[in-house]
Amino acid sequence: MKIKINLKPLLLFVLGALLVGVLSSWAGGTMTGFDNINTPSFVPPASVFPIVWTVLFILMGISAYIVFEAKDPLSKNALIYYYIQLAVNFLWPVLFFRLHAFLAAFLWLLLLLVLVIIMDIKFFKINKLSAYLQIPYILWLLFAGVLNFSVYLIN
Repeated sequence: MKIKINLKPLLLFVLGALLVGVLSSWAGGTMTGFDNINTPSFVPPASVFPIVWTVLFILMGISAYIVFEAKDPLSKNALIYYYIQLAVNFLWPVLFFRLHAFLAAFLWLLLLLVLVIIMDIKFFKINKLSAYLQIPYILWLLFAGVLNFSVYLIN
């Protein structure tokens, strides 16, 4: 079976997702804000976060590309959820790192998780692989939610 890859849209989706991550990191102040707060014992080393998020943004971009290329009538609606969750994702570091609004960030993260799950269900109806590529993102958001809530409780 030969798979045709349209490199330009694939790169646009992957680089677009990565750009959201970079801009979000810049706007949120990222880990610099983490140094001044109490964290639970299970927090990973700071170096883990950019690696994980880079992989997740690449997987998001590939997944969205697959949905885009499917040319399914459901693709447009599914991609709207993709873009909305990217926007919500963009704002979480601002709430958490820059503003130290830990409870608001946790609630925002719950919203993000719900949006990603809805998006993933929509992706699954179009292409199962695109949905499976979102599973690490969902798992990371669950972990991030536990971490975020723990930070809220101890600060």
